[in-house]
Amino acid sequence: MLYGHRASEPKVDPAAWVAPSAVVVGDVRIAAGARILHGAVLSAEDGRVTVGEDSVVMEHALVRGRAGHPAHIGAAVMVGPGAHVNGSTVGDEAFIATNASLFPGSSIGEGAEVRINGVVQVNTVLPAGAVVPIGWVAVGDPAQILPPERHDDIWAIQRELDFTGTVYGAGAGATMREIMRQQSAFYGAHAADTELAPTTE
Repeated sequence: MLYGHRASEPKVDPAAWVAPSAVVVGDVRIAAGARILHGAVLSAEDGRVTVGEDSVVMEHALVRGRAGHPAHIGAAVMVGPGAHVNGSTVGDEAFIATNASLFPGSSIGEGAEVRINGVVQVNTVLPAGAVVPIGWVAVGDPAQILPPERHDDIWAIQRELDFTGTVYGAGAGATMREIMRQQSAFYGAHAADTELAPTTE
């Protein structure tokens, strides 16, 4: 299903395919040969989402564009089932596996792999050809790739990356109540979304 959001509508190349059960919202551009499979959600909140030629976004993946952090999926990219690509730039021929999570401001180099349940934290730069092993965490610029049991080391790097400001646009001292009040108001804009007939560019 295609929806207009914040005065923008999706544009789907005639040679692309979007499953009828996928949801595509707002300023989303889908290139020729791209495939958006059942249950996937592509949502341009207040930043564009682009999906390059011959890329596949698998079932139940989420791709979200944000202000200052558009989501860009390059050409010939696999985004696996249940993956979370939030305000991230993904280079050509990258592999984003099942349930991987890419956070706002992150950059995934050409041909890089984020394997099952891998995480790329906010404002992290993963170089071309790099691999985040199953369940591991990439954090920092340049990325350090660490196993999850090294939480203290991950946190020592992550706390300097401004997670709260990057993801929520909130100051470091913001309370959860303040953050969620702002988030509730922001996402409330979806109440005005308009369902569109399937169209192509």
